[in-house]
Amino acid sequence: QVQLVESGGGLVQGGGSLRLSCAASGRTFSSYAMGWFRQAPGKEREFVGAISWSGGNTYYADSVKGRFTISRDNAKNTVYLQMNSLKPEDTAVYYCAAGFDSIATMTGLQYEYDYWGQGTQVTVSS
Repeated sequence: QVQLVESGGGLVQGGGSLRLSCAASGRTFSSYAMGWFRQAPGKEREFVGAISWSGGNTYYADSVKGRFTISRDNAKNTVYLQMNSLKPEDTAVYYCAAGFDSIATMTGLQYEYDYWGQGTQVTVSS
């Protein structure tokens, strides 16, 4: 079992930055790929990006590529989402998720993720 808790959300002005954290419990954290997803009001949850178990590979949705960066610290059981140049359309609840490292998880297939956090709200003002 892996339990995930996101933090770091809040209100930020357009063009600003935020860093989200996702703290995991469980001794097998380092064996999982970690993904970030988001859900805006009235929209389906969408893939933001993912990082492999080792941190050596990352993959991002086109909408955030070049602005968002995912990293992880396996010693701290934590994965991060650094968000720069934020836009109002980035407003959403952001979720982290854990799944076995595979092409499916790295490319954001949600049903391949086994564990989910409760989400943290990010609001970007114009």
